[in-house]
Amino acid sequence: MATDTFNPKSVLELDPWLEPFLGAIDKRYQLFKHWKDTIVNTEGGYDQFTKGYLKFGLNVQPDNSVVYREWAPNAISAALTGDFNDWNRISHPMKKGDYGVWEVTIPPKPDGTCAIPHDSKLKITMITSSRERVERLPVWIRRVTQDLSVSPAYDARFWNPPEEERYKFKNPPPPTPKSPRIYEAHVGISTSERRVGTYAEFTRDTLPRIKKLGYNIIQLMAIMEHAYYASFGYQVTSFFAASSRYGTPEELKELIDTAHGMGIVVLLDVVHSHACKNVLDGLNMFDGTDHLYFHGGPKGHHQLWDSRLFNYGHHEVLRFLLSNLRFYMEEFNFDGFRFDGVTSMMYTHHGIGTGFSGGYHEYFGSGVDLEGVVYLMLANDAMHELYPHCITIAEDVSGMPLLSTPTSKGGVGFDYRLSMAVPDMWIKLLKHKRDDEWDIGDIVHTLTNRRHQEKSVAYAESHDQALVGDKTIAFWLMDKEMYTNMSDMTELTPVISRGIALHKMIRLLVHTLGGEAYLNFEGNEFGHPEWLDFPRAGNNNSFHYARRQWNVVDDDLLRYKYLNEFDAAMNNLEEEHGWLAASQAYVSLKHEIDKVIVFERGGLLFVFNFHPTNSFSDYRIGVGEAGEYHVILSTDDKRFRGFENIDVSTKYETTPMEWNNRKNWTQIYIPSRTAMILARGTV
Repeated sequence: MATDTFNPKSVLELDPWLEPFLGAIDKRYQLFKHWKDTIVNTEGGYDQFTKGYLKFGLNVQPDNSVVYREWAPNAISAALTGDFNDWNRISHPMKKGDYGVWEVTIPPKPDGTCAIPHDSKLKITMITSSRERVERLPVWIRRVTQDLSVSPAYDARFWNPPEEERYKFKNPPPPTPKSPRIYEAHVGISTSERRVGTYAEFTRDTLPRIKKLGYNIIQLMAIMEHAYYASFGYQVTSFFAASSRYGTPEELKELIDTAHGMGIVVLLDVVHSHACKNVLDGLNMFDGTDHLYFHGGPKGHHQLWDSRLFNYGHHEVLRFLLSNLRFYMEEFNFDGFRFDGVTSMMYTHHGIGTGFSGGYHEYFGSGVDLEGVVYLMLANDAMHELYPHCITIAEDVSGMPLLSTPTSKGGVGFDYRLSMAVPDMWIKLLKHKRDDEWDIGDIVHTLTNRRHQEKSVAYAESHDQALVGDKTIAFWLMDKEMYTNMSDMTELTPVISRGIALHKMIRLLVHTLGGEAYLNFEGNEFGHPEWLDFPRAGNNNSFHYARRQWNVVDDDLLRYKYLNEFDAAMNNLEEEHGWLAASQAYVSLKHEIDKVIVFERGGLLFVFNFHPTNSFSDYRIGVGEAGEYHVILSTDDKRFRGFENIDVSTKYETTPMEWNNRKNWTQIYIPSRTAMILARGTV
């Protein structure tokens, strides 16, 4: 039984403004406790309940027989068919057991080998209660392939490679990073060529780049199989199948294992917020009903995404989803998850047409989907109980309180939440404001406006800002000249000079002030010159924008290399000093006229001058700790295409007198559009 030690009033220690909502918080906790107790009493606990993939689907036994089980309560008959029995619909009938679970055992061949050939095609064929024959892909299938020359629908494959072809993991998972520096990546676009990239190429070509840049976590997108490549992986059809577009499951295992060998943690971008509405190769209408894994009727349809919505209040749906998480932890050695679309899961309105004002009634009122919230509590609780090193991140735009608080303290249980207001702020500034109109106070407020004791992932731009229809920060800054003036062989124009300077400053400010973790989408580290757009009818199925142009950063004549070099310097300096793992910064100055920001964090002093034209000599700034300070990182360094107006050999002595609410002050030279980090002590 789950121990009921939670006292709702304990959340007031985290946030006293939650007092009027203690009843709602306790209600959801009691529902969570009820489900956890039910899992303990009926299944033996999380350990057994989350191993559904070992019971359902196709599982090879020690004697090479294959047991296939499927939950399809509405079917009145079922059979397994495929290449192995020449697609005979009656030779391998399934027997219906308790709770609508069908089962069949395929004995081995006389020579003891498996009767179903490795990588051969198969399906389940059923007669529904309406007397209709339907053929479906097994729900728990671990590999599906797509031949677009024949049909867009996937084929289910029986993945059972010979022992010598199975990938053997060599490296243990790295320790959980105290300072997560996350590299968000999509395997398919990780090549410069106009095609889909592969797991093997990512392992060989992209992992070394990520390591050199100083990132310690990779967040892999679009891994769970999805029917439409342009959906960016967010229309999942087969939840247990790693996408075959990029290669085999064994090659994905090698990618993750290689990353582990480099000391890099790997997270899966998991999509449990909805599912593709496909019938022939998805979960929709699996046994002829619309309410098997999903809510029936309008409640089970997402208006905006045109997809199906899970019924998080059903025992078997919980088994399926929780087992899905464990499968990726066990089978592929992933280290955790970034949960997509959490807002849609937590509210009955799914965030559609809703502008969250920050009023607490929005988080605990009638618009909250308790079943969705409790599923997330169970998912976080189970994964952290089974895998103490597991990292979970929530993509939520609503600002739900206690989202990143442990379930034992009444929270939803995530380790981190994405600070989604930060990239929106930068795009609005670059799109609508001149540099001299930037509101320094608002910038600082947006970067520091996060809930106390709930960790956040800060980012200037993710894949959302890279998609066609928007522009990356580099594009907003320099798109007029990126194709003509990014070569060192050309004159450095004001547009490019400004763009390079602000691109460095924006990333550094977000990295140092915005959260307890930092995220970058691949390519943005060097100011990728173009947006991201997948092959689709609207662009004549072109791969031109569905790739990363590594060639521009590798060309020593082009200025992209300076932005890339700065990214590496920034990350590797954080590894040394650990400001992300430190307490939130103390901001001593946010000067609207001078456009100067000064703050301290992790024992370091950070100074930013966003003024477009004014440089300041002998600029007095406050500092908490007395001593001698020196510059350890300058955006104005020549290796980052700066002008070297900051002398990094200069020592700055403090004077013991209060300034800007700090005990000491010092005077420094701050050139226009530069930032620097200073450390106390000897060089």
